[in-house]
Amino acid sequence: MPLFAGLDDARLRAVLDGSAPRRYRPGQPLWHAGDAAGSLPVLLAGRVAATAVTAAGRTLRFGEWAAPCALDKVAVIDAGGHTATFVAQTPCRVRLLPRDRFLALVDSAPAVRRHVLQLLAQQARGQQERWAAGVGSAQARLAGWLLTEAGTPAGPREDAGRAGAPAARFRDAPSRPPGPGVVVTLPGSQQVLADLLGVTRVTVNRSLSRLRADGLIAVDGRTVRILAPELLARRAAS
Repeated sequence: MPLFAGLDDARLRAVLDGSAPRRYRPGQPLWHAGDAAGSLPVLLAGRVAATAVTAAGRTLRFGEWAAPCALDKVAVIDAGGHTATFVAQTPCRVRLLPRDRFLALVDSAPAVRRHVLQLLAQQARGQQERWAAGVGSAQARLAGWLLTEAGTPAGPREDAGRAGAPAARFRDAPSRPPGPGVVVTLPGSQQVLADLLGVTRVTVNRSLSRLRADGLIAVDGRTVRILAPELLARRAAS
């Protein structure tokens, strides 16, 4: 995984020996938002999803992460508590690396330090992009999400949500619209996509229908084919 990619075998062994193993069943929370982040969770197998509940009671889904990756590093760095509730979507194996050991790696291993600095820069950029996405219409958010997914065929990075972290923009949007015919797979149900975009399922359904009626996309179950990428980009900017 990127966080530990620059470590030699001895340091990797020290990370393994200094961490505690945990297993989680599908549907079991790894932790809840606000819980103390005393250890860095390293996901070795499985897939997890992150959610939070707003003051108004709306559930926001931040995305999914698949092994191998380190989870919620920001919470461990600032000791401010976990940023979201993480729930196992499949059987998961996790190693918990104590916070002091992780911070010692940040101090002593340049590759780990560079990775953390890159993460913090992405978080700062994401704050601006979340604000910009949050003031757009539901159609604009959906169009932007589709373009982002179409422009990142390699799938989620360690610091990204699943194909999908939507309006939250865990990945940079493509610098130019993709070519026509690119296919995007919707993440689960329309309710999952609604949670990602911060809207209701009915709103997602209506937005998909409008984009389809306008000839911008074609929808077949969970598959969306982008027919008019330039026009979809204009809709995203509206």
